[in-house]
Amino acid sequence: MPAQSALTHRTLAGYLEAEAAHDGGLAALILAVAAACAQISGLVARGALSGVLGVAGTENVQGETQKTLDVLANTILIKAADASGQVAAIASEEEDDILAFPEGERRGRHLLLFDPLDGSSNIDVNVSIGTIFSVLPAPSAAHTVTAADFLQPGRRQLAAGYALYGPQTTLVLTIGEEVATFTLDPATGQWLGTDIVLKVSPSTREFAINMSNRRHWAEPVRAYIDDCLAGKDGVRGKDFNMRWIASMVADVHRILNRGGVFLYPWDAREPDRAGKLRLMYEANPLGLIVERAGGAATDATMPILDIQPTSLHQRVAVVLGSVEEVARVTEAHRAA
Repeated sequence: MPAQSALTHRTLAGYLEAEAAHDGGLAALILAVAAACAQISGLVARGALSGVLGVAGTENVQGETQKTLDVLANTILIKAADASGQVAAIASEEEDDILAFPEGERRGRHLLLFDPLDGSSNIDVNVSIGTIFSVLPAPSAAHTVTAADFLQPGRRQLAAGYALYGPQTTLVLTIGEEVATFTLDPATGQWLGTDIVLKVSPSTREFAINMSNRRHWAEPVRAYIDDCLAGKDGVRGKDFNMRWIASMVADVHRILNRGGVFLYPWDAREPDRAGKLRLMYEANPLGLIVERAGGAATDATMPILDIQPTSLHQRVAVVLGSVEEVARVTEAHRAA
């Protein structure tokens, strides 16, 4: 459960001044991303009044139909990254390849990756969605940035975070060893610190998974979920609840606040693909946040953060949340 801290109601800028004093460029970049998220939040809040609902009539690199708000959020984040002067290049879930910024004096020392709008299917029905971001170290200024420079294991992330656009707009950030949360004050436009310390409960009675895909899962996942559904009369000896929002950010935010386990496993519909979620834009940043909050994150066989990426849009299976449940699922896969 979240614990109150002496940092409550400190501004994001003040928090970064203390936590990232050794890297002012990183602090400036996070402030630029947070400002972009505040702008996106305004568009989300106005919805149909801003003409941002519906599809854009285009597809992203994964062949998914883009929503109008996907495209707008992507553009806002690209402009913010460029204007910050702290980024050598970006990678977006909505872009085919990286976007490198001018070399020389303006070139930053960081690489920025983001999923502009996670949970896009929820946009038009007014259900929580979010923005996920990750920061990696850039190569030296003498080196021309390529997509290969982004292929760093998740443990090399300098920072990771997400903005959740729900009843409140919340920013969750890890830049040191803790996970900090901030709420956007609509009256002032300031990000104010709230529950600074988030800890994932090691045990849980909640799981999040898309049950409609049960027939496509591997046997270890089916067996695990069946045991949960058997409740107190089954081998687990306790009743479980299922929660599924179809927005990874929203599901993870719930787990950070009250425990739980989130599963998006491999399934037989695309047997040659390791999973559905993107390693670089979703699994790595959220995996880092969950680990630093005391939880665990694996691809059902090994820690997410230890995976060596092989491509910019690599997909991966994800099991994250309360350590006891993640360990149970992971061990079942290793034994299969």
